Amino acid sequence: MNSTFLNDLLTSVTQRYAGRFRSRADRAGQGSDALLEQCDDLLASDGEVSGLGRARTALTTYDAMDDAGKLAFFRGLATRYAPAPEAVAAAYARYTDNPDSSNAQALSVAARSARPELLRRLNTPPGHTFGLVRMRADLQRYLREAPELQSVDTDFMELFRSWFNRGFLVMRRIDWTTPAHVLEKIIAYEAVHAIHTWDDLRQRVGPDNRRCFGFFHPATGDEPLIFVQVALTRGIPDRVQPLLNGPAAEDTADTPAAGADTATFFSISNCQSGLRGISFGNFLIKQVVEELRKELPGLTHFVTLSPMPGFADWVRALPPASLDGFDAAEQEAITALVHGDPAATLDGSAPVLRKPLMQLATRYLVLEKNRHGLPLNPVSRFHLGNGAEVHRVNWLGDASANGIQQSFGMMVNYLYRLDDIERNHEAYATEGRVACSKEVQRLTRQAKAMPVPA
Repeated sequence: MNSTFLNDLLTSVTQRYAGRFRSRADRAGQGSDALLEQCDDLLASDGEVSGLGRARTALTTYDAMDDAGKLAFFRGLATRYAPAPEAVAAAYARYTDNPDSSNAQALSVAARSARPELLRRLNTPPGHTFGLVRMRADLQRYLREAPELQSVDTDFMELFRSWFNRGFLVMRRIDWTTPAHVLEKIIAYEAVHAIHTWDDLRQRVGPDNRRCFGFFHPATGDEPLIFVQVALTRGIPDRVQPLLNGPAAEDTADTPAAGADTATFFSISNCQSGLRGISFGNFLIKQVVEELRKELPGLTHFVTLSPMPGFADWVRALPPASLDGFDAAEQEAITALVHGDPAATLDGSAPVLRKPLMQLATRYLVLEKNRHGLPLNPVSRFHLGNGAEVHRVNWLGDASANGIQQSFGMMVNYLYRLDDIERNHEAYATEGRVACSKEVQRLTRQAKAMPVPA
């Protein structure tokens, strides 16, 4: 029997009889206390249809609440369904006295929160998976002011890692024939290079030498989880504007797909903030590479043209003494760049700024580390963790207002050399070693000589 028919039938039955299973809390009100009572009833429910009705009622109640009510609800989840300390202590005492498998299992049960089971039951009606993703997106907004909710977020994460396992993801190509409601989502979710109009979108997904692929999940329908945009070119591009706006006569970005030797990933956008922390990008890139290799055997290079978010802020935070390695004209230009109008300074002092910014950008990408000993730049962490190398730093690769503001126009190519991916990944994961091209190694040696504080 058709699974869609079964889902529709189940939904119809649930909606028809939901009123019979509304809890006492639903009749009493719609605040956070009422919603928590509905959750109690859902956990106590034994019947499948009654459970579906109660789950639907609970999520409807949640959707109708304002921010204050949602925050109160999450705080209730944190305390109401936490393991009972006295039960955990008693189970631990029994295990300490007699550490057999039975007492170990009892300790595990005592230390287990009821929240994961509640979330599983909330997920049972068709369409509720995406509702829970939106719920976690709300929770993420509250974590800064309410860090005590971290345990609730951990429960969401553990379940989502299971529900959104790679084996359940479906990769689809997105092109100009894709239904409009999906294309609208691509416009809305693009996070790297904004898509302002339908003509902009057509330039991204319509031409013969452009590709766009996304991961979808059966439980979220036509809601993309992540998508990547690819340009097929001859040679490795060093500027993003021709890839976004259409090539000028002297550019090679208009190479027909069949004549391309390079696939450039120039935008990767995660779509669902409620799935933050669950990695899809590495799987998507690898699957797209395999798809393109089968379609276009002439492709020999797989690279990115990536932004450097945070670079400009890092330069702005450098103490003046860190610029002592540059000559007077370079120091003056960098000071003007940091304290004045970046676009105007780059336009007027580009020849003077090129060398110091290339060295600073290389230091930022390769040498600067966070408290975990990993590269400071998040995009760099992503690609290096996937086995790529820092291949080339590009001067004024992104001349847009956003590119100038976040990175003074600097961009970087990460190269996925297929024979080196596994070795690069292992060296990065075990030793923190950053794979670099010879050109970047040369810039790194120059950057090491700079008096930039660690």
